[in-house]
Amino acid sequence: MANVEDKLTAENFPASPEKATLEGKNKFTGFWLFLGGETVLFASLFATFLALRESSAGGATTQELFDIPLTFAATMLLLTSSLTSVYAMYHMKNFNFGKMQLWMIITVLLGLGFLILEIYEFNHYVHHFEFTITSSALGSAFYTLVGTHGMHVAFGLLWITTLIVRNARRGLSLYNAPKYYVASLYWHFIDVVWVFIFTIVYLMGMVG
Repeated sequence: MANVEDKLTAENFPASPEKATLEGKNKFTGFWLFLGGETVLFASLFATFLALRESSAGGATTQELFDIPLTFAATMLLLTSSLTSVYAMYHMKNFNFGKMQLWMIITVLLGLGFLILEIYEFNHYVHHFEFTITSSALGSAFYTLVGTHGMHVAFGLLWITTLIVRNARRGLSLYNAPKYYVASLYWHFIDVVWVFIFTIVYLMGMVG
């Protein structure tokens, strides 16, 4: 395998490098099984939030809490990061390691921007509205759902950053291509989850 990968060029690089080896296929299959469990997790958290979103215990309601312009800005950062990860995978399939790394770095920076805005949002709720995870059932449901997503974003950033750093001098191969591809799929998944959060938690929360 090592001798074959040493001779890889743009001309002979597989069209689907993420599935070109048995290990890559196994990673791909295992990831979809993992996503099934993650989908069940978030579905449960969404259901809990919907059941408890009116239970503010006399505190601030969702209409009073949410700052849609701030959340919209965070949403645009995360959705744009999904697009940049698509560009990265495009360059991976064209055996352009440098541009793939560049677009993955941009993806990380956009994701970091999203995370910073989310932390700022949580801090604002706590200090201006005394809205915490223990203040009400609404607070518990909100922070558990949105916080769990935030932890997934942080994990994704760590994962992608680790790939960028570890492979900076190794270049692109049939060994690490599936790792980049699966990380990109994971990033798309947490972007899709955020679209549901923005719609169900924030937009529905504003209309009551």
